[in-house]
Amino acid sequence: MKIAIHHREGSFSDRWLKYCEAKDIPYKRVDCYDNDIIMQICDCDALMWHPHHANYQDVLASKSILHAIEQAGILVFPNLATGWHFDDKVAQKYLFEALDLPLVNSYVFYDRKKALKWADKVEYPKVFKLKGGAGSANVSLVKNKKQAISKIEKAFGQGFSQHNKLGYLKDNLQKFKKNQVGTSKVIKSLIRLFVPPKYSRLKGREKGYAYFQDFIPNNDSDIRIIVIAGKAFGIKRLVRKGDFRASGSGDFVYLNEDNIQAHKKCLTLAFSISEKLGAQCLAYDFIYDRNKEPLIVEVSYGFAMNAYDLCKGYWDKELQWYETNFIPQHWIVDDVVWAITEKNIKA
Repeated sequence: MKIAIHHREGSFSDRWLKYCEAKDIPYKRVDCYDNDIIMQICDCDALMWHPHHANYQDVLASKSILHAIEQAGILVFPNLATGWHFDDKVAQKYLFEALDLPLVNSYVFYDRKKALKWADKVEYPKVFKLKGGAGSANVSLVKNKKQAISKIEKAFGQGFSQHNKLGYLKDNLQKFKKNQVGTSKVIKSLIRLFVPPKYSRLKGREKGYAYFQDFIPNNDSDIRIIVIAGKAFGIKRLVRKGDFRASGSGDFVYLNEDNIQAHKKCLTLAFSISEKLGAQCLAYDFIYDRNKEPLIVEVSYGFAMNAYDLCKGYWDKELQWYETNFIPQHWIVDDVVWAITEKNIKA
């Protein structure tokens, strides 16, 4: 058995490599951007890669490479069920609707006239989103028809930058005041006012569609549940002061056996969806409707590593709590090793 690992500093691969070394799991480093990547992994049973939504090369190439390798019968992380909808909120809308899952009502338009006709008759506020972006970077509250029309005209006109420079600066200033980021982050935000990141420059402007969701009031937080290989852990993310968004706020409470009671429906739903999809690793963001029923806002296979290192434990599929320290990236490796073993037994 051998696992190929594409290494990117600061990604899950940092921990994958160290874990493989510590556990004597055979592996080799590969570069998925090499022209001969298929030849590089020909002696391997699996390929592990942690593509990043803000890395243009990853966005351009990762899904094609991973899907091709999976079609050839080689195990991959993330697999198709886990990663095809990554960083694409519109794709997730279709997925949740197709599986009849409880999601926030969502509306996508590929025609300007249809979008304007819709905007003329709906109730406000609504939430406008771009397909991609993490930490609520490309999410805004639309309070009335005039604002909705403005978003629609821009969506089918000049489009939107991939990088919300003013939002990025505002968020980092707020985090600086809370001692969540340092001076360097604020300076970087100021530079970004004039020099957009490489990803934004290469990918171009987002346009040709308009995507809205219903605004669900009275949520002072959202619930993030991460499910990996039959285990789950999570946090309650508090809404930003003077805002409606929780993602990227930096203010959160770790979920444990004492405070999970109000959110067990989220936990149960997350386990159920992961099993239905056959997903290896998914982070679910939930809010509650007026009847206190959970609604899915979005999902992602990736998540910030350090924020979850202080989780005090996890749940299994029977909702049994285990109070212990853990490193979730190790679970991903264990799951791949298990899948290789099962495949070899059946061969």
